[in-house]
Amino acid sequence: MTLTGNTFFLPVEVQLMEWLQANLGKTAISIISAMSMFGEELIMILILGILYWGFHKELAKRIGSMILLSAVWNPMLKNVVIRRRPYMDHEGIRILRVVEPGADIMDISAQGYSFPSGHSTSAVALFGSLAYETRKKWAWCLAVLIPVLVGISRVVVGAHYPTDVLGGWLIAIVSIAAVTRLSKKISNPVLQRGMLLLLALPGVLFCKSADYFSGLGLLIGFVTGLTVEEKWVRFENTKSILRAVLRTIVGGGLFLGLNTLLKAPFSREFLENGSMAAMAVRCARYAVISFVEFGVYPLAFRWTAKIGKHENRL
Repeated sequence: MTLTGNTFFLPVEVQLMEWLQANLGKTAISIISAMSMFGEELIMILILGILYWGFHKELAKRIGSMILLSAVWNPMLKNVVIRRRPYMDHEGIRILRVVEPGADIMDISAQGYSFPSGHSTSAVALFGSLAYETRKKWAWCLAVLIPVLVGISRVVVGAHYPTDVLGGWLIAIVSIAAVTRLSKKISNPVLQRGMLLLLALPGVLFCKSADYFSGLGLLIGFVTGLTVEEKWVRFENTKSILRAVLRTIVGGGLFLGLNTLLKAPFSREFLENGSMAAMAVRCARYAVISFVEFGVYPLAFRWTAKIGKHENRL
């Protein structure tokens, strides 16, 4: 499936991006480009992993809900606005950090639409929700500093217009507010998660880009995994920093391993062709990964705890 899109921009946005790429040195661009990582999957896995698998799973559940709702709403808006990325329409703007490295840079189905910025949304959703839930000064500082750095990075690398960044921040703030409101109105956690899915599902009717189906799959696995964990697993958090780190490292490896394993039955051409069948497979893949991470993997913590108690008795 070939997607096209709309081209619209403020002239000052293009001028700013061209000036930045022409005048910043290679070292500065490399450092700024690296800031994008704070809006990517790896950082979310690390922080959510430390919280959920390690120290505070209830806090992680609330933060995870805010992150994943924003991860679905962002591409839903993208598929309404369908704005092309700046490097696709301006010769003076280069793409220095590709969203999907293995795909054609001009393939909108793989690279996603431009408005709003997904990295900017993720940065505010993660660090903003962390600050809102903990009410710590250091968390509020991170909630301001990191999204600003991520936003600047996305502009400098040519992936987004400045207005895309502003839109991404707004989507995240709305998502945090929506989950907060939902938790106050509905006390039953299963019903809360059902409402999250209802808020996410309309995109199935019109979304055609890969990022929506990734987010939807993660959300489906998240809400079902949490329900399974609460009913049958009920693992305990740990006070051990080493154990929390080990749980997170194994969880991150499990994420990467499952992602590779579940891609194996399909050809690369199929996975990247943008068809609805490929999107359904993508959604299912992320749903399985998320379900295992939140609902099944924590079983290992109970087994290791029992082993430890048995060894202590011996």
